Amino acid sequence: MDKFKHKALRRDRRRTGIRKRVQGTPVRPRLAIYRSLNHIYVQVIDDMAGTTLASASTRDKGVSVSGGTGNIGAAEAVGQAIAERAKSAGVSQVVFDRGGFKFHGRVKALADAARKAGLEF
Repeated sequence: MDKFKHKALRRDRRRTGIRKRVQGTPVRPRLAIYRSLNHIYVQVIDDMAGTTLASASTRDKGVSVSGGTGNIGAAEAVGQAIAERAKSAGVSQVVFDRGGFKFHGRVKALADAARKAGLEF
């Protein structure tokens, strides 16, 4: 089996296990992260209604990223942006969905920046 295909399958299995336990509600929506090699994307999702309440990424015009888009600094900028957008949508508490990625590096930086900006996990 191809190494990268195997790695993707393992991530999908981890993601499925996380999604069995984590569900977004209107009171505590889900903060879902997707991390690619070049960018990081995050959404605040109400799974009961099936709607996205807020989103941010390194590709957004409103997110100021200095340097590259695939680094910890960019992840911190996205974390701060999602916290501000979630607050303006009336969300202060979320459940964290790391999407099968390790809670390390860019994922951890995004979560810490969102907490620092006022989101409660």
